[in-house]
This record gives sequence, structure tokens and C-alpha cells, in this order.
Amino acid sequence: MIGIKNKDSLKSNSITVAILAVVYIIISILTNCPNFIEQYYSEGLYPLICKIMHPILNVFPFSVGDVFYIGLIIYMLYAVGKLVKLTYTKKLRLLGIYVLKLIIIFEVIIIAFYMLWGLNYFRPSAAKRLHLQDTSYTIADFEAVTSMLIDSANASRALVTISDLNQSNDSIYHTAVVAIKSLGSSPGFKSYYPGIKPSMLSFAMNYLGTSGDYNPFTSESQINHQIPVFVKPVTACHELSHQMGFALEDEADFVGFVAGVSSHNRLLRYSAYYLGVGEFLYALSRKDSVAYKQLKINLSGTVVNDFKVEHAYWKSFEGKAGTLSSIFYDHFLKANNQPQGLKTYNRMIRLTMAWYLKKASDKLSHNSQFSKL
Repeated sequence: MIGIKNKDSLKSNSITVAILAVVYIIISILTNCPNFIEQYYSEGLYPLICKIMHPILNVFPFSVGDVFYIGLIIYMLYAVGKLVKLTYTKKLRLLGIYVLKLIIIFEVIIIAFYMLWGLNYFRPSAAKRLHLQDTSYTIADFEAVTSMLIDSANASRALVTISDLNQSNDSIYHTAVVAIKSLGSSPGFKSYYPGIKPSMLSFAMNYLGTSGDYNPFTSESQINHQIPVFVKPVTACHELSHQMGFALEDEADFVGFVAGVSSHNRLLRYSAYYLGVGEFLYALSRKDSVAYKQLKINLSGTVVNDFKVEHAYWKSFEGKAGTLSSIFYDHFLKANNQPQGLKTYNRMIRLTMAWYLKKASDKLSHNSQFSKL
């Protein structure tokens, strides 16, 4: 009887593996159809998922997604032990059945990832959706925007008070949520019951060099609550941008930046300009080292000190774990429609440049129309 039962289990598990493989193949085919994904998933199924999951999971003060990850890690350790035991005792049929069960779990996780959020990686670009397609700009334009960002960072940092820097994490999270909701009044920036939580795994995120995290299985935006306070607000907006359906990292950085500079909150505005200055100066150092040195000296001493504080913070956690996670995440990004891997983060610049140039064009057009009245 036991032999027949094992044989049936082997057969049924094999059929399940095959069915799930077919489902994954269908999903893979759909990733080549961005307009289909936009219409039926990103603007169809995904908002429904958000409207169901966000209100429910926002009730929990802790990250349900972190509990899921912790449970998954524990189960993986158990699975390795069981595989070793079955191999050592030479129970090959039971080993085969258990391997099939693990394959089923893996397939379910992958399919759930794409169905619950991951298909947003393959929708049309934010540049197309937000009508920021024209990214042609000169080095002079780039330097002008960099200079503007430096001036804005200096000015906004001067307005930040001791009270702002000592505010609670909950206050920072609330400010980020308000900023994202406010952005939702503009076309292309819809949000659905946004919420941000501190990660239970912040200590591990430090060693992995991670400021925030979005859990695609529970639709929760999470932040490393131990990072420097002036980095937290825009990081929170970045993770909330993922929750809105901006899956690509450069797009989430851009949306977080726009939400921040559009806010009236002093710390959030500075946090956004701080991000923008860092990204633009880094890019400028690779484009024109002379211009980079000339503009960098315009940073105020307080802003420079903030960069030193953040650098020292991450430096204190440097190690092999961070290197390994970077390699893994680089490959993960490349597998999900971001061929430049970790370099994708730096590509928020093209969106920001297009946004500034569009604002300048709209302002010029408005003034031109006004002069005719």
C-alpha cells in the first residue's frame, strides 16, 4: 500500500510541476507584451490587488512580509536537512517525491511574484506613461540642472531644524505617505491606500547595504529604520513608488524624488534634493570631471557633512554579505527588464532631466501665451 501511495504521489506531483511550468511559460510570453500588461494587469488586476491587500495589511504595525521571509528561510533550512537525511538513508523514491514538492513550492513562489506585482517590470516605461520621452539634452543642460539641485539642496538643508532631525520614524513615514497621496492627483501617479513600515530585518539590511525593501508577496513597502534620518524620507517615497506599480528602480527613484521636492515638509524636501544631488554629481563625475569638481565645491558644509555621515554609516557595515547580495540583486534586476542591473538606479537622471526640461518648456509656453493677452 505504501509503495502504491508513493507512486501516486510521484505521479500527481509530476503533473503539478508540469502544469505550473506551463503557467510560468504563459507568463514569460506575456512579458513581451507591454501594452497588454499595462491594460489588463497594471491598470486592471494590480489595482484590485492593492485595494484588497493594502487596507488589510496596513492594520498590522509590523511587516507581515518579513514574517513570511523568516518562515521561508526556516523552512529552507529544514528542507536541506530533510534532503540530506533522505539521501543518507537511500530512500530514493521519497527523495524524488520531496524534490518535486520543493520544485512545486519554488514554482508557486515565482508565479505569485509575477502575478502579485512582478509583471509591473514589463509594462511600458514611465517615460512613455508620463510623457517624458524627450531625453535629449546637452552637457550644458545637465550642468545647469545639477547646479540648480545643489542650490536647492543647500537652501532646503538650511531650513531643516534640530526638531526635524529628531522626529519619530512614524512621523517620517506619515509625511512620505501624504506626499505620495498628493502626487496621486497628477496623471500617472495613482496610489492605493499607501503605507510604509519599518523592516524587522533592518539589522540584516545594514550588512546587505539596503535602505529599503518592497515585498511583492504582501505588497508592503518597508524601510531600514536605522539609516541616517535625512535619507529616510525619500527612501520611504521610493519604496511607496514600488507599491504604486513603478517596478523599475530608476523609475521609483524618480517618483520618490518628485514626491519629495513637491512636498512642503522641510526634511522630505531636503531628503529628495539630497538624493538628486548625489545622483547627478556621480553621473557628472563620469561625464566631465572638471565640471564635477567645479560644481561640487558649491555644496554647503552641512550637506557635505551629511554625505560623509551616510558614507561612514554604510562603511561600518561593509563585508562579504553586501558583496554577495549586490551580485545576486544585480542578476535579479537584469532578469526583470533592467539589463543594466544595479546601474539602473543611476538612470533616474534621464527621467529627471526630461521632467525639468518639460517644466521649463511648459513655463516658456505659458509666458509666451500670457504675453499675447
